Amino acid sequence: MIIIDLNQVCISNLMQQLGNHLNSKLDENMLRHMILNSIRSYNTKFSSEYGDIVIACDDRNYWRRQIFPYYKANRKKTRDQSELDWSTIFLTLDKIKKELRENFPYKVIQIEGAEADDVIASLCQEYNLQDILILSGDKDFVQLQGYNNVKQYDPIRKKWIKDSNPESYLYEHICRGDQGDGIPNILSDDDTFVTSKRQKPLTQKKLDNFKQEGSKDEAILRNFARNEQLINLAKIPKNIKEMVIDKYKETNEVGKTKLFNYFVEHKLKNLMEHINEF
Repeated sequence: MIIIDLNQVCISNLMQQLGNHLNSKLDENMLRHMILNSIRSYNTKFSSEYGDIVIACDDRNYWRRQIFPYYKANRKKTRDQSELDWSTIFLTLDKIKKELRENFPYKVIQIEGAEADDVIASLCQEYNLQDILILSGDKDFVQLQGYNNVKQYDPIRKKWIKDSNPESYLYEHICRGDQGDGIPNILSDDDTFVTSKRQKPLTQKKLDNFKQEGSKDEAILRNFARNEQLINLAKIPKNIKEMVIDKYKETNEVGKTKLFNYFVEHKLKNLMEHINEF
């Protein structure tokens, strides 16, 4: 099984298209071609070893935000300050995602309230007896390397992501938090990244001491539990996992019968020559 983190693939292709011209108009046809060509290249490179492609998608509303309101709170602020027209970008990406679901021989999985991370983790937890390749540069997935048959490849930087001790990596990740997702370290308050507060430094010495001896500080223990719920993919709610697996089982691939007409409709002449590689 090859699981593609679709949002990462889409955004990386978008940034590649725009380059330094962030205020330029989005070329939908070019973006579509780039995304599809990326998926084609992944299929030709990895399918003989890992099998069929599954595309994991983000939903709009995250369950993590329901339990932690500051989760990824700064991302919207950053987008609002950007020169990019994110409303048009998201509409275009949603359109291409719908086209993938309706015309391509892949299972496209999107679950209400879940992120692509939840889809990927749930599939790995359920099907880890078979070889699984995660195509994403997101190091949140290092923890899934605890399953022997799960591998990770960063298609943007074109390198394998490996860690000799996924359990230790996960523990440190929980303690240090994840600034990109708005999750402070275990010494810092919930609202650290959305206020003028500064994150309290978590030195390696403090981390090692906490790991060896634990802590009696209720605030630290509470913050550890907060971060563990948000970061540890084993803590995904049971109903989310069940919905992912049910969706995977019930989703029927449409095969390749629609590809020719789709390529003609969208004037994908160059990809038409490689239709058998999808």
